[in-house]
Amino acid sequence: MDGSTLYITHPDCSLHNMRNWHPESSKRLAAIHDRLCLTDLIWCLKEMNAPQATEEDILRCHQADYVNFIRANIPSEGYFNIDNEETSLNPHTWTAALRAAGAGILAVDELMQGRAKNAFCSVRPPGHHAESNKSMGFCFINNAAVAARYAIDKYDVSRIAIVDFDVHHGNGTEQIFANDPHVEMFSFFQHPFFPYSGAEEVASNMHNVPLKAYSGRQEIEEAVKTVWLPMMNAFQPELIVICAGFDAHRDDDMGQMMLVEQDFVWLTKELMAVADRHCHGRIISLLEGGYNLNALARSAVEHIRALAGLC
Repeated sequence: MDGSTLYITHPDCSLHNMRNWHPESSKRLAAIHDRLCLTDLIWCLKEMNAPQATEEDILRCHQADYVNFIRANIPSEGYFNIDNEETSLNPHTWTAALRAAGAGILAVDELMQGRAKNAFCSVRPPGHHAESNKSMGFCFINNAAVAARYAIDKYDVSRIAIVDFDVHHGNGTEQIFANDPHVEMFSFFQHPFFPYSGAEEVASNMHNVPLKAYSGRQEIEEAVKTVWLPMMNAFQPELIVICAGFDAHRDDDMGQMMLVEQDFVWLTKELMAVADRHCHGRIISLLEGGYNLNALARSAVEHIRALAGLC
């Protein structure tokens, strides 16, 4: 197996825009890429362009009438509001979303065919709030779900761990995979907080740890060591998919958690140890939240550095 770390992105992901004031902007991808270049880490990665996911790929997770609704309402100019101005379409949204989902599919192919050990997908729009028939929280296609279902269908992967450390609960991923025998989801998130879900048990394969505002390293270590790791090791995943949200950083105004870069490094290394033990190190990490550009860039790059085994 090639031990390289993939960096998968595409210029189309920067064309999606939800108004100039919106925190989920193309500046997020630029900030990550600029810091990768500044630190020279970019030269240690295998960079690849994300393909577009196919309709077949999307329909494994999303209902056809929902997909048709999104495509039919892509504007020729300006914006189309899905729920309000916080989640809206522009002329490039569908193409960007297909690239974001396609990044995870490419990562599955590269890892399952032994051409890389792990991957970071620097893509947008994010995905973990997108349900099978609903857009919300800046999300349209559930990128992690599309990648997981692709791995199950194409490579007969029978056990996938989806890990979500975004400050917001990944309600979409939960809705898509609740009671799915091939997937177990592990998450912590601020609660009560948008999308106001995850605190109640909805399925035995959903391992949620709601955390109070201002939780930090001590609280996440307890969650990971006492809940995540025992269950994850018992599950013995064949692939780990990370919904990598960095808005739990203490400098990010989109949440009130207190993590810093080294906390994301610690968490990444814990997940890598599980992956090394059970699935030949195979991890696919997809960008979700993170809106303070400086904190996002620092955190994402240290996460990638850890994936590459350089810290």
